[in-house]
Amino acid sequence: MNATRQLRVAERGWGAHRSVGAAVRAADAGGVVLVRPGVYHEALVIDRDVTVRAEKGPGTVRIVSPRGPAVTLTGCAATLHGLHLEGPAAGGPALAVRGGSPVVEDCTVLGGRIEVALDASATLRRCSVEGAVRAGLHLAGTSTTVIEDCTVESVDGHGLLADGEARVEARHLTVTGAGGSGVVLGGSSSAVLHEAVVGHCGDVALLVLGRAGTLLTDCRLHDTGAQGVRIEPSGADESATGPQDGPAPRRDPSAHRTRLDRCEVSGTGAQGVLVCNAGDLWMRDCQVRATGGGGVVATGAALLELHGVRVSDSAGTALALADRARASVHGGALLHSGANGVHLDGGAVLDMSGCTVSRTGFTAVHLGERTRAGLRDCTVSDSAEHGVSVGAGADLEAERTRVERSRMTGIAVRDGDAVLRACVVDGADTGISLATRHRPLLTSCEVRAAGRTAVEFGAGTGAVIIGGRIESAGSAGVLLDEGCEPSIEDLTIEDTRGSGLVVWSGARPRIRSLRVAGASKNGLYLHDGAAGLLEDCMVSGTGFPAVYVGAEAAPVLRRCVVKDTAEDVYLADGAAPVFEGCTAVGVASTTPAFTAPAASDAPAGNPQDVPGAAPAPVAGRDGAAGEDLLPGLMGELERLVGLREVKREVAALTAVMRMVRRRSEAGLAAPPLSQHLVFAGNPGTGKTTVARLYGRILAALGVLGSGHLVEADRGSLVGEYLGHTAPRTTAVFRRAIGGVLFIDEAYALVPQGQGADFGQEAVSTLVKLMEDHRDEVVVIAAGYPADMERLLDSNPGLASRFTRTLHFDDYSGPELVEIVRGQAGRHQYVLPQETLDGLLGHFEAVERNERFGNGRTARQVFQLMTERHAQRVAGIDGPSTEDLSVILPQDLPPVVR
Repeated sequence: MNATRQLRVAERGWGAHRSVGAAVRAADAGGVVLVRPGVYHEALVIDRDVTVRAEKGPGTVRIVSPRGPAVTLTGCAATLHGLHLEGPAAGGPALAVRGGSPVVEDCTVLGGRIEVALDASATLRRCSVEGAVRAGLHLAGTSTTVIEDCTVESVDGHGLLADGEARVEARHLTVTGAGGSGVVLGGSSSAVLHEAVVGHCGDVALLVLGRAGTLLTDCRLHDTGAQGVRIEPSGADESATGPQDGPAPRRDPSAHRTRLDRCEVSGTGAQGVLVCNAGDLWMRDCQVRATGGGGVVATGAALLELHGVRVSDSAGTALALADRARASVHGGALLHSGANGVHLDGGAVLDMSGCTVSRTGFTAVHLGERTRAGLRDCTVSDSAEHGVSVGAGADLEAERTRVERSRMTGIAVRDGDAVLRACVVDGADTGISLATRHRPLLTSCEVRAAGRTAVEFGAGTGAVIIGGRIESAGSAGVLLDEGCEPSIEDLTIEDTRGSGLVVWSGARPRIRSLRVAGASKNGLYLHDGAAGLLEDCMVSGTGFPAVYVGAEAAPVLRRCVVKDTAEDVYLADGAAPVFEGCTAVGVASTTPAFTAPAASDAPAGNPQDVPGAAPAPVAGRDGAAGEDLLPGLMGELERLVGLREVKREVAALTAVMRMVRRRSEAGLAAPPLSQHLVFAGNPGTGKTTVARLYGRILAALGVLGSGHLVEADRGSLVGEYLGHTAPRTTAVFRRAIGGVLFIDEAYALVPQGQGADFGQEAVSTLVKLMEDHRDEVVVIAAGYPADMERLLDSNPGLASRFTRTLHFDDYSGPELVEIVRGQAGRHQYVLPQETLDGLLGHFEAVERNERFGNGRTARQVFQLMTERHAQRVAGIDGPSTEDLSVILPQDLPPVVR
């Protein structure tokens, strides 16, 4: 028989085969079987390279199988064209490809699926599948399938299911009306979909499981019962996505398992995109909109990289990261979200640049516990709550980022940390609010048109503000609550409806080169009991007296200028300020505190504000200006209990530094001097207290700019993964610039017996930073004496920089008694001699093992004494003042051995 011979099939007629199967069996390789219109009840098996074609075109030939698939293609390169195939059961395949490289064109499949398995390599063109169960297209084994212009609809299951190691490339695929998911990729399968439309699915439009991977370009995923895209690897190797505690790295797109390019996800019943279980997703120029849940959500150490992605009109959060998920977001927008614009939780990490977050139902960008985010060149606007919120243990670094029109606070830091550079907060109710034990850093930031306070510090908060501008605040420009100890330098405050700077009771700011102009109330308002140092400041054009000092407030104002206002200063009864070299220019009513400058004098303040003025010395670097604070600071040191050798060493260091400054003033070379120290001693021996005093002493000497203390330990310096430690150490060190970095239990950076440890990276980073900033930071490493020797031996550079060790001896029994006596005095208790004698016996009997805490133990004993005293007095009817204040020997706790 000739290979090109055509064989005809007809239900009736002369010279034709009555079944398609008979014609196929009669055909040689390359033969063509032409099938006349009709219905053929047979289960066709094709195992040779033939073409089976509907002679009168698609839809005219029906092959209905009584059992099994209507057509099975086995190990051949056959071609089917224009056939309508029906299987006996919707749950089975109507067309089964079991090997070979067949081509199926212009065919329709009803009541069964197309199944490509084993090592088949199939091509499907212009085909449709309808009414199948479980799946419309099932691709399995190591098969490869090319799909062009095909449709899958009304499937009671998944539209396309690929598993095993199947590979599929589809162009113009439409999946609609699937009861399950539209496209499911499992196992180690892979898919490339171009211009696909997947919609009206009962579950997910695209579901990626196992170790499957996919690339979608110009696809539309819409109207789903659940997510538009869900990536859920099973048993995924989390290490494949790199370190989990750093920003998501930018990688070549091909390195990602799932990629969406120029795609649209819309109308989902749940999240638009959900990535979990260490899943990996790359998106570029995509739109995610009108989602029933969050827009893009990642959890379980997932990795996202988004470029130019626009998420809009999500019922939940536009971008949510949780459980160590990491994301890099570059460009794009997060708009009109029903909840947050960005929400981080559970150790998540975000790196976002050039992105807009706008019109959010909740806080625009929220950093939950232990999360980190970097924002660069971003715009955050029109938030119903805060613009950016930083929670407990979270860390924000924002640069050139604008926060506009937040109904609550523009940037709120609560027990977290933040570094803000060149950021602008405009039109928020409160501009920036800081309430944290950390020490945030704000450089060159601007706060405009705040409804209330522009920048407020919560109780006990310390922060550093360098440069920047505050304009048109509805209340105070800067508010410092109780116990704040911030450092503020080169800040301008203009046109506030309240006072320019408000310092509340117990706050001790260190402020220099502050300019306040146009405050409707006071320029500087120092409440009752406030303190602090203000140098080289200028106040002008105020509605109330330029400076208000409340009762018992004792601030020091040095070289400050008041201009163009009705009254220079108002002192409440009992106020005790110190004014040094302060002047008034154009003030109607002056006091001796602010004298008019002599014609020959160069007035203090900013030179550009006062004609003929000379540049003012920089506070903290002008030793003479701060040296008069030394007696008080040295007195504080002397009043500490015990520590005789430490006091002697600090006094000697102070004398040396004064000599160095004087030699410099005389034009003589300064001798080599290492300011970094090792504090060797057991816990509770006063190391942190002395370190804090030492920083203030160095600032008074002009050695340091502010003298603030930043506390750190291994947990804050060392990362868990390669490449994370150096940035973490650098961030902590940077916050200490101008002050003291106190590293407690520093020996933990080099654990004994562990050669390969990230602590070594922290040590190396510290050594370099100490060299780069040798005149800006003093580092104090503290810990047990023997362990500190091991730390210094671990790195030659470290040893050469820590050349002096201060030894903190354990407190003696009488010294511990003195600590308790001091505690009692501060809390208005009385300790009679018999109680003091009993207390000494108590401390002499205490076993000094590794649990002994020195001063901490003394404080704990005092607390137990007050508790036992309270229990005793509670049994007295109508106790007297003496009963309430005198602690007796029976109030001493028993000695715990």
